[in-house]
Amino acid sequence: MTLIEKLSERFTVTDLCRVFGMNRGRYYDYLKQRDRVDPDRERLKFEAIQLHTQSRRSMGARSLSAALKARGEQVGRFLAGRLMAEAGLQSCQRRPRPYRHSVVQSRFAENLLDRQFEVSAPNQVRLHSYNEYRTPVDQEKNGGVASITVSGIS
Repeated sequence: MTLIEKLSERFTVTDLCRVFGMNRGRYYDYLKQRDRVDPDRERLKFEAIQLHTQSRRSMGARSLSAALKARGEQVGRFLAGRLMAEAGLQSCQRRPRPYRHSVVQSRFAENLLDRQFEVSAPNQVRLHSYNEYRTPVDQEKNGGVASITVSGIS
């Protein structure tokens, strides 16, 4: 219900339209258009709901637009977004879990350098962080360290 409809019980529509700076004919056109149902838009909305449920509610406006275009419909992402809003659809994406850094420095090697990486000559100190390297080899069974030696020194 519009503000003009609410206030029309006490005032005339002509006076209200004049106060709000609106043409009276445009207001009546709006009232006729408001109750009209567009069958093409309703069909698109129904297809959007179907596609959204098939995607397990993960489809957003862009992917919905692409899916409707694949079905032969001319739907851009903004129209797809409006259809989603009219149908009450929202995209639900799972957020990736953040990578959590280990609190323990290392279970296998002591921190001998204590992050003092400056050395007086080259090739005096070589380091490798064992706890940051992810490997498919199970390191826990035998307590050993899976290592790969890469040498670029000639």
